[in-house]
Amino acid sequence: MMPPMKTPVATESITGEAAAPAFISKDPWLAPFRALLLQRADHATWMEAHLTGGKLALADFAAAHEYYGLHRRGDEWILREWAPNATAMHLVGDFNNWQSTPAFAGRRLNAKGDWEWCLPAASLHHGDHYKLRVSWDHGGGERIPAFARRVVQDHTTNLFSAQVWTPDAPYKWHHPRPTRPATATIYECHVGMAQEEPRVGTYDEFRSHILPRIKAGGYNTIQLMAIQEHPYYGSFGYHVSSFFAASSRFGTPEALKALIDEAHGMGISVIMDLVHSHAVSNEAEGLSRLDGTPFQYFHDGPRGHHPAWGSRCFDYGKPEVLHFLLSNCRFWLDEYRLDGYRFDGITSMLYHHHGLGPAFATYDDYFNGSVDDDALAYLTLANKLIHDVLPSALTVAEDVSGMPGLCAPVAEGGIGFDLRLAMGLPDCWFQLVRKQKDEDWNMHNLWHHLNDRRPEEKTVSYVESHDQAIVGDKTMIFELVDAAMYDGMSKQSESLAVDRGIALHKLIRLVTASTAVGGYLNFMGNEFGHPEWIDFPREGNGWSYHYARRQWSLRDNPDLRYHALADFDAAMLALLRAHPAPASRPDAHCLHDGDKVIAFSRGNLLFAFNFSPAVSFTDYGIEVPAGTYHLLLNSDEPRFGGHDRITADQRFFPSAVTDGETTRLMIKLYLPARTALVLQRL
Repeated sequence: MMPPMKTPVATESITGEAAAPAFISKDPWLAPFRALLLQRADHATWMEAHLTGGKLALADFAAAHEYYGLHRRGDEWILREWAPNATAMHLVGDFNNWQSTPAFAGRRLNAKGDWEWCLPAASLHHGDHYKLRVSWDHGGGERIPAFARRVVQDHTTNLFSAQVWTPDAPYKWHHPRPTRPATATIYECHVGMAQEEPRVGTYDEFRSHILPRIKAGGYNTIQLMAIQEHPYYGSFGYHVSSFFAASSRFGTPEALKALIDEAHGMGISVIMDLVHSHAVSNEAEGLSRLDGTPFQYFHDGPRGHHPAWGSRCFDYGKPEVLHFLLSNCRFWLDEYRLDGYRFDGITSMLYHHHGLGPAFATYDDYFNGSVDDDALAYLTLANKLIHDVLPSALTVAEDVSGMPGLCAPVAEGGIGFDLRLAMGLPDCWFQLVRKQKDEDWNMHNLWHHLNDRRPEEKTVSYVESHDQAIVGDKTMIFELVDAAMYDGMSKQSESLAVDRGIALHKLIRLVTASTAVGGYLNFMGNEFGHPEWIDFPREGNGWSYHYARRQWSLRDNPDLRYHALADFDAAMLALLRAHPAPASRPDAHCLHDGDKVIAFSRGNLLFAFNFSPAVSFTDYGIEVPAGTYHLLLNSDEPRFGGHDRITADQRFFPSAVTDGETTRLMIKLYLPARTALVLQRL
């Protein structure tokens, strides 16, 4: 049974009158849910009309940050805040000794709850700290303005406050945005933990020391974590307090702009984690009870609290909340020239149950009344807005549920994301290495997981992100090598565990990257097998930064084996960059569970993997199209920590093999155990 509509349906739908969303035709299992999919698309259309009144472009509507917040206008300062439940508001700060005075009292503008201050230019100065002292019936408190663009922490009191930020000259940009890559190779990174010293790193240090490494490694996109201001460093940036402020832990807004500008000059696109799935529950630092009510930006009652994350849940049906969030989408594109976003926690937004519990094993799980239609409509409008403002923008959804239409175009009734994180793939890899012997790996099952995506969508394939490296878990290299990491990574030592780990680490990454359709992701340092987990300073570890850093010296040390993994990663990306794959599923040539062999082609490249732990094949036959095949990449090369069992720069010529009445062209390869080869068909 279809749930009732919450709002009137627009007279014109995104998909056209009575038209089914186009992506249904690619998935016949969706046909029974046609009416509900239409309803969802129409709800997004209605919501846009409701917000804009049919008179504004959505991009023009999404400019709340130019109206609210603190702005210098000519010879005065203008500050506006939305606080409908407030009975009085005062601006307090360095400039008035943090006292509520009539000169800094706000006036209520309208019944909606907008407040305004008009102050002489001499009232505030660059660097001044300020807050709002908000009064409401039977209470009050100090709050940071919702649209503050600069928020800093006093390291004596640990309290946060907004800061007037008007440098003498605005940042001067030097480089245009790079062309969006056809396949995004994404380097997921955290500015604070990017340095080797046990402390918080800076934007400037990242720009000077880490960007060149990313460029040399061959990645064309960086994904910045923890950029939106957050009070608790250990939250990894996912409990946001100030949505329009770049985290001041790492430096100034100008330093972040210089980082992005430098990346653009290197031809690297920059996206950031955008956290609109929830907000920090802190009241002194965040949006919670900003005007004294628990439901100003969030749902009232239990629905306003995330049961697993201890955070606040936005009410995506409230126009003021949508104004805030959509404007936030536009702000970072305009102010910091970002190239797109990875939307965090999409599953939590899309479902009333936040994705906690259901296995999403049947299509009924997407159409049983558990979907938050307002959240789905918001994500649709966010994608429409972002691509209207910046057509080349890249939007990536972190969704574990596999929501149908998530990556279908908005014009076709979809939600409009460009890519979805293939979150089931890391689970597949870690289940294999943790729970199955190498000789029991199933090649058909692995092939399914490598290519598990909806017909209408592209995905970001990956072996591990930051999620797999957080304390209490293990990175892939640690799963493979375990304690031998501590004494077996020297080139002078001999370790079967390390040999196995290095060989599989390369094969796992190559088969993942080479089957990707849309993008490939790696977390900072994992390309060279960073040996330890991530643990931010907290009471339980004595507030130590020991694990909140990256040990680049291990990668750079020629006497250790880490550099071999990094060199292979760079060679792998260089090969894939030089031979762009078509935007389609790779063609399987051989999937053999007994032999542990996978062979497939992408464009003019042939990939052959032998995952067997012990069996090498001298003349392994693989059916191929006609042509001459040239060996381009061999995971067993000594420079990659291999055993040098294969002659470099070989050429192979297929021959006809007759089996009964069938004649096939076959190429015969020497495939040593735990080795991968890449050949180019000339």
